[in-house]
Amino acid sequence: MDGAGSWHGGAAAVVTLTFDVDAETPILAHGGRYAGHAGTMSHQSYGPDVGLPRILDLLEELEVPATFFVPGWVAERRPGLAASIVERGHEVAHHSYAHRPPTSMSPQEERADFVRALEVFALQGIEVTGFRAALWEASWATADLVAEHGLRYDSSLMGDDRPYRIATAAGEIVELPVHWSLDDWEQYAYLPEPNIGSVIESPRKVLELWRAELDGMRAYRCLFNLCAHPFLSGRPGRAMALRHLIEYARECGDVAFARCRDVAAAALADPQVRSRPHERPRVDPEIHPY
Repeated sequence: MDGAGSWHGGAAAVVTLTFDVDAETPILAHGGRYAGHAGTMSHQSYGPDVGLPRILDLLEELEVPATFFVPGWVAERRPGLAASIVERGHEVAHHSYAHRPPTSMSPQEERADFVRALEVFALQGIEVTGFRAALWEASWATADLVAEHGLRYDSSLMGDDRPYRIATAAGEIVELPVHWSLDDWEQYAYLPEPNIGSVIESPRKVLELWRAELDGMRAYRCLFNLCAHPFLSGRPGRAMALRHLIEYARECGDVAFARCRDVAAAALADPQVRSRPHERPRVDPEIHPY
């Protein structure tokens, strides 16, 4: 186990339970025409309407903090949703405005989307200190936007399994890395149209996967950054799997739970948290044609 640094507070692993409260936005990002699909829209509204309250009650019962990444569009159309999360002691973080990935937008479009969401949170009195790109598809300009607007961390990249620093033109931020193995989308997401996934796994299998990942991260003192979605993990059998995962982590006796902003603050205060290069690779068009 690498015991260097203090960001982990002595825990073998730090668990950040994060929930992307996407509601209808991932589907509408595929095309506004899907607003006319009543069944599909109900599949997505289940998240904030049913899954989110269930998850909030679960977290309160088990006394663990979490971070909720909310698109500005969702917060705007459901006034009080972001505040209801904060009132339960959790963190609300920036998750774009329209859930369009930065890699699909021009720099001007990415900036406008980023700022529009910030304006929504400001109007609602919600302080946000971190960002997660839609689909984790950050552009090379995303980290600069995060720093420029005074946010302290990003959680979209996969360059490590511990927090690391990123230098930008507007200052340094912390990256809280993610990974597909700790995302419930790959396990549970399914719609016939648009195609967002084709396999619905058993919650028992998912629990086994996540427990194995946690055990590995305890051995290497890592950040277990779980990404779940209320329209997926808020369903009953999956919520029970999430409960069992939290209970298992607590039984281990060496795992800490924290909000993303608290991990980011600890990482920024820890001089042993390393910086990693963050620059676009140079591409020779003769070797890698566009």
